[in-house]
Amino acid sequence: MCDILDEKEKILRTKSQEVKFPISAEDKKRVHDMIEFLTNSQIDELAKKYDLRPGMGLAAVQLGIPKRYFVIVHEYEEGKFDNYVIFNPKLVSNSEEIIYVGDGEGCLSINRETCGIVPRYARVTVEGYDEDGNKIRIRAREELSVAFQHELDHLDGILFTDKIDAKDPFKNKDLYREI
Repeated sequence: MCDILDEKEKILRTKSQEVKFPISAEDKKRVHDMIEFLTNSQIDELAKKYDLRPGMGLAAVQLGIPKRYFVIVHEYEEGKFDNYVIFNPKLVSNSEEIIYVGDGEGCLSINRETCGIVPRYARVTVEGYDEDGNKIRIRAREELSVAFQHELDHLDGILFTDKIDAKDPFKNKDLYREI
């Protein structure tokens, strides 16, 4: 389905390139595969059947394709998903409030235990393009906001572990709101 690169792969540290429209049939198929993978990974019986780690988002660079696009599959209700596909995304606004995921962030490219606070904006607005080249604008809050910021970081060669203070992993915990 999707061969996800491990954090040791140097390409994950590169800045991905803008996508030119119209997008290729190969990229369209890749987007479909990414949606299918992420959806299946969040459905317990399919995740067990196919031995998938649960994931909410995937950037093209995690598949070895250094292009500026990602997919997020958000389970907003048991068994109900919203799919977000965005090409050439840009963060255009954010809240002042900072949050962090209490259980810690995870990443399909990081296959080791990690702990610590990853400060993220509670709300973001992201602009980019859909598969057909139409401009889109997405407002995200809380968990979805974290996912958008996580995937945007991938496009710039940043992993969530880079945002954890190595000397004090829970630094400033009291200044942020846990989600």
